[in-house]
Amino acid sequence: MTPIRTVLGLTLSGLFLAVPLASFAQDYPSKPIRMIVPFSAGGPTDVLARSLAKSMGEVLGQPIIVDNRPGAGGSIGIDGVAKAAPDGYTIGMAHTGTTAINPHLYPRHPYDPRTDLTPITPIVSYTNVLVINPKVPANTLAEFIAWTKRSGVSANYASGGNGATNHLSGELLKALTGAKLEHIPYKGSAPALVDVMGGSVSAMFDIPITSLPQIRAGHVRPLAVTSVKRSSYLPDVPTMRESGVPGFDEAGSDLWFGLVAPAKLPQPVVDRLYQAALKAMQTPELQQAIRGMAYEAWTLPPTEFKSFMNIEYDKWGKVVKLSGAKVD
Repeated sequence: MTPIRTVLGLTLSGLFLAVPLASFAQDYPSKPIRMIVPFSAGGPTDVLARSLAKSMGEVLGQPIIVDNRPGAGGSIGIDGVAKAAPDGYTIGMAHTGTTAINPHLYPRHPYDPRTDLTPITPIVSYTNVLVINPKVPANTLAEFIAWTKRSGVSANYASGGNGATNHLSGELLKALTGAKLEHIPYKGSAPALVDVMGGSVSAMFDIPITSLPQIRAGHVRPLAVTSVKRSSYLPDVPTMRESGVPGFDEAGSDLWFGLVAPAKLPQPVVDRLYQAALKAMQTPELQQAIRGMAYEAWTLPPTEFKSFMNIEYDKWGKVVKLSGAKVD
């Protein structure tokens, strides 16, 4: 039989713990918040993050200051989030690479996204689109795959570097279809796209924000998008499934950016940040920024985002293993 004094003591201690937490959540935030962006200033991730930071800061009543920490495919910045105090004053802009690809790509990856981060919500999703040089004799994905298998054809595809999503998308296409394609890695997707347009490379997977102008100008030809649904920015371009390659649905399909924080962030603070993000997503300024970068607005509650991130971790891990890619 438990003594009444012990029960009373436990009850009171629980109350004392709950009161400071509730008070903290009610007062949060009481100072500026830092948002770590794991890429250089001026890039698509940075532009999105700054638009989100401005809108969320206005909702929260405190400024959100962007802190660019590029390196290691984004892992340096997100490691800074993982190692920060779980007090709500450090958040980060994670993406597919930093939480689902890099942990499998780097032999000594510094954090485990499944245990070292608190997912808040995704912000946008986007896709890769397979584009080819217009001189390649193919108007559909099936024709392109058949062309790569012809005797005497030397077909290749470019990427932004080993382990980049457009590298892994290419390796997945090869594995699922038997396409004969040599991988040519570049230091970034911009020079890769230039060589596809010039004809020295047959094809590449690219994001819509950079490929759309070249598609409209006729400098490249789109064949398929990797997303589950067609892109609203490329409504006439079929998905991989529609093009006869359904395996992309089970592997690397939709890409995303989302908000994360250190592990063990108090639930009231998680909820406050999530609600602030939802309100920020309704602002015309952020909506315009998202459309301007050819992204699709997308959110999930924190618990669903956590489940999604765990699934993504496993899915992309298989693709990385399939590709054989490693980065020292």
